Amino acid sequence: MASRAAHKRLTREYKAFQESPPPFIQARPNESNILEWHYVITGPPDTPYHNGQYHGTLTFPADYPFKPPAIRMFTPSGRFRSGMRLCLSISDYHPKTWNPAWSVSTILTGLLSFMVADESTAGSISTTEDFKIECAKMSKSFNNTRNPQFAEIFPDLVEQNVLDIKKEKEAAANASAASSAPRRLVPVDITNGKDNAEEVVDENTNNNDNGGDRSRFSRGQKIVCIAVLVVSWLVASKFFASEI
Repeated sequence: MASRAAHKRLTREYKAFQESPPPFIQARPNESNILEWHYVITGPPDTPYHNGQYHGTLTFPADYPFKPPAIRMFTPSGRFRSGMRLCLSISDYHPKTWNPAWSVSTILTGLLSFMVADESTAGSISTTEDFKIECAKMSKSFNNTRNPQFAEIFPDLVEQNVLDIKKEKEAAANASAASSAPRRLVPVDITNGKDNAEEVVDENTNNNDNGGDRSRFSRGQKIVCIAVLVVSWLVASKFFASEI
């Protein structure tokens, strides 16, 4: 149970947090236990965590703010072990470095800064950037379907996640359909007799409805015409020469 001082301090901090939340961070206390706060970090741009949704907890001691909280992250991120206490200078791993003037905003801003960096510590893991990106893509689905605490504390985010996941699936399906659009064969007239020569034309390509400059004669026909003109010129030259 929270001490009177801790309850008063955390109540004041929640009000301040609501009025001015740090970028990419949401947090709120458990309604039945003010010592248990739940946070959600949205992965910032230009990081492997972009658009990822990472849920975790801050568990404050009864004599907060004189001692720091335990920090955990439950959503798989490729950065931290799910559910394990994190060893940070702002966590209960290092009570001697804790400053009572620090607040929930300070703690979560520090956590986000550490998350996007590369330093290792107890509770962190080493994975590839591609793995972190995949974790970010799956984070909303994980929180909605495999994270009951998230659904309990953030029902508003659950509803938004449903819409976001649906949009992402539709966008992926449309992109896949566009890239695998069928190609059809259409006849192209290359002689007066309209031979059945065929040309591959992409269905999604403009078929030059405005009148393209495609030649009406084949290369062979052009050669024949040139040959006829040359022969005609030679015959005409001999004829005029004999007349002279």
